[in-house]
Amino acid sequence: MVRLVVFLLTFLGIYAAMHAVVYFGLRPLFPSRFRMEVVVLPIMALMLFSPVLARVLDRSGQEIMARVFSFGGYIWMGFLFLAFVLFLFLFGWNFLAWGMGRVFPPLSGWTLYSPASSAIVLLIALAAGGYGIYEASRLRIEKVRIETEKWSVGNPPLRLVQISDLHLGMLHGESTIMKIAAALEKLELDLLVATGDIVDAQLDHMNEMGVALSRLNPPLGKYAVTGNHEFYAGLDQALRFIRSSGFTILRQETAGAGDQVLLVGVDDPARGRETAEASLLPKEESRFVILLKHRPTVDEQAEGRFDLQLSGHAHRGQIFPFNYLTGLFYPLQNGLYSLAGGSHLYTSRGTGTWGPPMRILSPPEITLIEISGVR
Repeated sequence: MVRLVVFLLTFLGIYAAMHAVVYFGLRPLFPSRFRMEVVVLPIMALMLFSPVLARVLDRSGQEIMARVFSFGGYIWMGFLFLAFVLFLFLFGWNFLAWGMGRVFPPLSGWTLYSPASSAIVLLIALAAGGYGIYEASRLRIEKVRIETEKWSVGNPPLRLVQISDLHLGMLHGESTIMKIAAALEKLELDLLVATGDIVDAQLDHMNEMGVALSRLNPPLGKYAVTGNHEFYAGLDQALRFIRSSGFTILRQETAGAGDQVLLVGVDDPARGRETAEASLLPKEESRFVILLKHRPTVDEQAEGRFDLQLSGHAHRGQIFPFNYLTGLFYPLQNGLYSLAGGSHLYTSRGTGTWGPPMRILSPPEITLIEISGVR
């Protein structure tokens, strides 16, 4: 409970600061201060609390109102973030011009705080947000090939498919699942894995969403691990949904997928404690070892004891330039990386979206990984 309160206060504090920056950025467009306070402030106040209201309404069974606040609030969040970044640059330029004007008075007129500059920022944010909604709808198939001595050259490659960060709930429902399932059916996959954040809301009234995924039956099975949002949304109902979709959930567990693959899955640390995955990994293993772990962090003690770690979580920032911030915490946030001891990490950008249904320079993906013998 304490963690939740701290998270909410931190989130609301940061989000309120973003609203404040945009508010002052928009002021030149409103010649009357009273008019702005009457029109803009109430809207901003409502949007500030809309993500929290959507979650409360969802948990209380008010599905329609929860969807309204969720859709409106998260669309607003995306546009607000873009406007916030642009206004930060604008204010930074104005501060620089002011400082230079103190030294060189002719430069004091280089400030850009005007109705025209505010309008340009607003138009750019709207255009970028519109493109972000479009990009988020363009699901890509990313193809990766890994060669290993653990795979016989004479055997056909293993077609391993990863999905991650679907964030199913109020914004992403049955249509999202149907689209993803249709794309998966075309891939002739041997093994399907989901690396967390499949669920992001109450799903008691959305059980039909799992039907499309349950119809997929790759020969080597379907496996999943938890992400942080499974714990936020309610672990028990999240696990029920994932299992009803046909997945075997690995929670500090291992499972053989055929004769040549060993899967190791760990819970996300949102459960309250870290998992020492090195203790779950074999020291020597003739099979190809795949570690399923939601966050793209690497345990140095585990390197060399798995062949491939599959992760997600960071979304590569989802909306540019947020990727620079996520990169500070998760530098290995996009694509395939070589690690010590011959291990590899692949980090998915995610198959869905969290929060704003937008992506800019980070398109959603389904990952097809072909594992074959060394030629």
